[in-house]
Amino acid sequence: MPDRDTREEASARTTDAERRRRRAQFLRDLTEARELRDRVQPRRAKTARLRHAMRMRTFRW
Repeated sequence: MPDRDTREEASARTTDAERRRRRAQFLRDLTEARELRDRVQPRRAKTARLRHAMRMRTFRW
């Protein structure tokens, strides 16, 4: 039965690789969408940046 084990391991690796590939694509799309939103709504983007900076300043490490 070692053939079956190696096939399962190979399919698990491909599944994991596929999941990582889809996740990377999703994160690229998300970044692109954020950049587009920032270009389209600069005032809202500036406000969000300021709000994020304030959160980071008040966060205790």
